[in-house]
Amino acid sequence: MATAAATALVPTTAHADHGENPTIRQLLDKCNNGTDRCVFHPDGPPETFMGPTRRVGEEVYNCTDDPQRFSVGWSDTVGESNSVGVSLTTEAGFAEVFKVSLEVSYNHTWSSSHTKNQSTWVEVRPGEIGWVTRAAEMQRFSGRYEMNFPDRYYGHYYWYAPFTAEGPAPSGRDTIAQHTRPMTDQERSQRC
Repeated sequence: MATAAATALVPTTAHADHGENPTIRQLLDKCNNGTDRCVFHPDGPPETFMGPTRRVGEEVYNCTDDPQRFSVGWSDTVGESNSVGVSLTTEAGFAEVFKVSLEVSYNHTWSSSHTKNQSTWVEVRPGEIGWVTRAAEMQRFSGRYEMNFPDRYYGHYYWYAPFTAEGPAPSGRDTIAQHTRPMTDQERSQRC
């Protein structure tokens, strides 16, 4: 919703969210590329949470009559996402402003991706399939960009653009679990 407050000393301000306004992406493309000032204001410290659980590595099949212990090697990469849908590794202007703001405000370095390589032991009973899952700890920053333009941009000197980014937490913590289930007849005939 666009709001305008004009006085002799205060330029007009607006929020990018609909209508005849620029898109948030258009505004962020102008960050330090047509603005007098572009600053990211975080709403607060990062929120940490566990990312989605996903299967890593290959399934293992126990076709013997005895319990078996398998080593499952795997590699898993978690990456970033954000409310604009662009990579913070390739966008110079607004991405750099975002990263510097986190470092100054929270002594925190942004990471766009993290890869973990590991081997996990899985105990598999006779006639069963085993696999490994992983959920990585993630972080979420929300806030808004404040942009001051030397000339009116879409009718305003000041624009505010909301922004949220998620990426791997610097702790590297994760939840790794081993799972098993009985093979189906089809799986047994194909694998054993």
